Amino acid sequence: MKILICDDSILIRKQLKEYLNDCGCTEIVEASDGQMSVDMYKKSKPDLVFMDIVMPVKGGIDAVTEILEFDKNAKVVMASSSGTKTHLKKALEAGAYEFIQKPFDENQIKNILANLNKEE
Repeated sequence: MKILICDDSILIRKQLKEYLNDCGCTEIVEASDGQMSVDMYKKSKPDLVFMDIVMPVKGGIDAVTEILEFDKNAKVVMASSSGTKTHLKKALEAGAYEFIQKPFDENQIKNILANLNKEE
């Protein structure tokens, strides 16, 4: 499974990458802003995307919208440390597959991967 991690925090990307590696996911690409995530998605066509909501250049909501315009079957998990109901609503309206609040734990990541595998 190929996964794209998009977060402006290198620490969050590192932590998430470690969780994913522990789950057996080794094909991981990273982006540090929303525009980069759109470009990386188009280039690498990952099976799953973890996307921060608040980022420089292009925010996560705009990025997920653009990714879904490019590929309507994209699976994007939105993540936010400021987990307001407004962010949750906007993420789901934009077409997010799932929404998780930071700090997340390894069990949340395992559950998302398990649910995705059940669908395939």
